[in-house]
Amino acid sequence: MASQLIHRTIRRLRSLGARLRHDRRGNVAIIFALSLPAIVMLTLGGVDLHRITTARSQLQDALDAATLAAARSSETTSDGLKSVALATLHANLQDTEVEPINDADVSVSMNSNNVVIATAQGQVKTLVANIVLPPYGQLLDDTLSISTRSEVNRSSRDVEVALALDITGSMDNCTRNCPAVSKIAALKTAAKELIDIVVQTNQSPYYSKVALAPYSMGVNLGSYADTVRGPLSSTTRSVTAATWLTGSVKTITGVSRASTATITSSNHGFANGDKVVIWSSERMTALNGVALTVANVKSNTFDLVGVNSRNYSAFSGEAYVAKCARTDCAIVITASQHGLSNQGDAAHLSNMGGLAQLNGIGFRVAQVTATTATLALDASVSGLSTAAKGGAAYTSGGLLACGYDTCTQRDFVNATGEWTRYAATNCVSERVGSAAYSDAAPTSSSARVGRNYASPSNTCPSVGIVPLTNVKKTLTDQIDKLVAAGSTAGHIGLAWGWYLVSPNFGVWTGASAPAAYDTNRTLKAVVLMTDGEFNTPYFRGVIASNAGDGSGGSDTHINQTATNGSSFAQAFELCQNMQAAGVIVYTVGFDIPDPDNIEGDIDSAGELMQRCASTPGRAFQATSSTDLSDAFRDIGHDITRLRISK
Repeated sequence: MASQLIHRTIRRLRSLGARLRHDRRGNVAIIFALSLPAIVMLTLGGVDLHRITTARSQLQDALDAATLAAARSSETTSDGLKSVALATLHANLQDTEVEPINDADVSVSMNSNNVVIATAQGQVKTLVANIVLPPYGQLLDDTLSISTRSEVNRSSRDVEVALALDITGSMDNCTRNCPAVSKIAALKTAAKELIDIVVQTNQSPYYSKVALAPYSMGVNLGSYADTVRGPLSSTTRSVTAATWLTGSVKTITGVSRASTATITSSNHGFANGDKVVIWSSERMTALNGVALTVANVKSNTFDLVGVNSRNYSAFSGEAYVAKCARTDCAIVITASQHGLSNQGDAAHLSNMGGLAQLNGIGFRVAQVTATTATLALDASVSGLSTAAKGGAAYTSGGLLACGYDTCTQRDFVNATGEWTRYAATNCVSERVGSAAYSDAAPTSSSARVGRNYASPSNTCPSVGIVPLTNVKKTLTDQIDKLVAAGSTAGHIGLAWGWYLVSPNFGVWTGASAPAAYDTNRTLKAVVLMTDGEFNTPYFRGVIASNAGDGSGGSDTHINQTATNGSSFAQAFELCQNMQAAGVIVYTVGFDIPDPDNIEGDIDSAGELMQRCASTPGRAFQATSSTDLSDAFRDIGHDITRLRISK
């Protein structure tokens, strides 16, 4: 029995062993349990790997932006560049996988090739790095280092900027918000801020320069004036013949005050229908210097057709009368190369032998030939009321003063019909003809800029242009001298902004010579600023009769309309052409109404400022000194950004 029990027990153990040997239930659980730690580490390691990759990308993007910001700034030292870069870097690393970065782990510098180089080292929290890469702190509280590098070519282009600045009389006022500072003071501050941003301390290998074109009724060219407008002449022309009166001069001893004026002149010898002229009537001045028709002739008296003298002052003293050689009583002089035109010009005579009554008087030019000029006898123009007695026939001598456009003095008939004389200034007016809206060199007579003959009440600005320079003090000193006065020839200021950066204009030399047009190498920009309406177009050097309000009285305007049309229209043409040449145009309207129309003809400063700018984003409106500074600062930063290539 015992042996059977043992045998049975052994058989059962063998059977259990066989069953155990072939039974695999529970293997998956055991294997999973044994593998779980490795699976967890691999999973969390993948998360770490993803986070590290993401963080490195985020740090690289942030450092690229920071380096670009530093390169676009005006800083040149490592500390200055780093300060700019850190501000951008910290801002761009918020809400990223990168731990807050230490300033000491960032370096920024600029090499001799003007390349800004930045490096940064950051940290990323990990989950299992201490297990797979010991020894790294505690589980779930470990970090791994990541590093990045960025380079930006700071100055890929040279920069040439011209500021066309409004210094008209209205700039002496305050803005509509009326702060304590005047507009001109605000402009000085804003312009100097822009210069400080644009003109870099490091001028190699790329330069940055600024030019100034202050404007009001014109632009003062100073020593450049003769170069661009041509030299002025003071040469008078000799008169070789003159025809005006016939017969003899008679003395007037009385004039009646009646519905038809009766002249008393002993043995006058006139016939009914004769045309006569009277001069030197000191009280009845309306009789002087006009063509009069004789009627009701008697031996010692005659009437003047259509002349009612009832309201005249009583005649006294003596006056003179003579028969005209022409029915219009005009004067015909002969003077070779007289230079006169019949478009608003006046003639000024002196030393006239036999016709002394014409000396020192201005006459409207009615007709011209190559050698003769017909001078109209207009009472309001000629000034015969104070002339000497003189004779009836030219005898010899006589000088025609140089008083036309291109002379040192300009004789013209103003918009109220009066003879006027203004001296030339160092200011200039607009060009006419084919070169009007171009930057062609002013080397030929057809491409000269206009002369400028200024009224004493609307004078040439005292501060002149400054050609391109990188010397900040030269620019800021000139800005400090700006004085507000005069009317607004904004189109002329804009034109000179273009000329100052134009390689074609050909006037500027040395360090002030602009580079060739090449947008890949040189950024050229003009900033046009104004606080009011453009109101001062010209005709042959004198403000035109159709100039706008604020450009002076009619007595200071020539009796001709502007050759090129309105100042607004001219400015818009210039804007379009300079943009076509590759010049960026910025505009700043200071305390002007917003545009109410952006199509069709331009008739307001707001419209021009909006449409003249190269893009809508480059048209700025300012209503306060703070706004103006912000606008100029934004323009400066935009110019700096545009010159940078990443």
